[in-house]
Amino acid sequence: MSYRILTLNNISSRGLARLPRERYEIGADIARPDAILLRSADLHGVAVAPSVRAVGRAGAGVNNIPVADFSRRGIPVFNTPGANANAVKELVLAGLLLAARNLGPAWLFARALSGDDEAIEAAVEKGKKAFVGFELPGRTLGVVGLGAIGVEVANSAHALGMKVLGYDPQITVQRAWQLSSNVEQALSMEDLFARADAISVHVPLNDHTRKLVNAARLALMKHDATILNFARAAIVDDAAVVAALDADRLHAYVCDFPKRGLMNHPKVITLPHLGASTGEAEENCAIMVAEQLRDFLENGNIKNSVNYPEAVLPRVPNTTRIAICNSNVPNMVGQISTCLAAQKINIADLLNKSRGELAYTLIDADGVVGEGLLDAIRKIDGVQTARLV
Repeated sequence: MSYRILTLNNISSRGLARLPRERYEIGADIARPDAILLRSADLHGVAVAPSVRAVGRAGAGVNNIPVADFSRRGIPVFNTPGANANAVKELVLAGLLLAARNLGPAWLFARALSGDDEAIEAAVEKGKKAFVGFELPGRTLGVVGLGAIGVEVANSAHALGMKVLGYDPQITVQRAWQLSSNVEQALSMEDLFARADAISVHVPLNDHTRKLVNAARLALMKHDATILNFARAAIVDDAAVVAALDADRLHAYVCDFPKRGLMNHPKVITLPHLGASTGEAEENCAIMVAEQLRDFLENGNIKNSVNYPEAVLPRVPNTTRIAICNSNVPNMVGQISTCLAAQKINIADLLNKSRGELAYTLIDADGVVGEGLLDAIRKIDGVQTARLV
């Protein structure tokens, strides 16, 4: 069986190399694709072909993808959590140092100096007092969101001698194992804001996190604190941050999202969305998403989907695999099993996983499975897709 992959952005060749050319046709003008592979291309309002079985995002955020629409169509959306974690972590640490040592304003001051070397030296000695900063050891960093990036930021900040507070009510067991035991758990968002000298946010953008950093929480912070945002622009209320900076309540705001109201503020450092902009991160994301798409297309396995549950089933030799996307409703497995039994097909192995309103079923069936059985499964109320793998 061969597969067709539509690419909507330039994807690292190292990632595409994980899709063997003898089985995969890949390009930006592919018709009737089995899957879409993209980075930042916006799929909202875009007509997506009925042939599409999966969407892979070479990156963590999926705000450019209409996930709910794809869920209704039975299309898993994959992302690459952790593949760019080191790149973002390094930029957060750079942001901390930029703010602590006032490097942005100091650099602008130095670039604007004029005259000969003697005049420049005199101006430097006279002007450098305006850029006196502070050191990081002993200060407290609050990390909101302890996923792949947040954990690396927390651990690295501790290695720099900082005290670290973490807050994430939904931290996974995997991330908890990776987190340094020296990171202290904040009791609440308000507790974290009240105790931190600097706060770095590492959460996805949704209705719960929009304007997570707001006027009420900023009012709890220590004088001369720093906010770092390398997650999503709307997680921070820009107007509230500017007001706090103007009132000398905040020391600095460092973010990856330039906006007209921020760019010329003397206490704001804005970078041009550099979080994952390293060659290594782009390669890691491309490799990870390509491998996930391949495993899904060839084996039906789901890893790192943002809408469907994790579902990995080792294949039983000499069986036919059926992959089914369905609603999470009672007796779904029973109805599917009845369809197989009606055609006297035995189930060698079965996996059913659910996530919210969605579920996913993998079946390894003995013998040959025809289109008639697939049609019968597809007619079950609540089944979005059924295919042979």
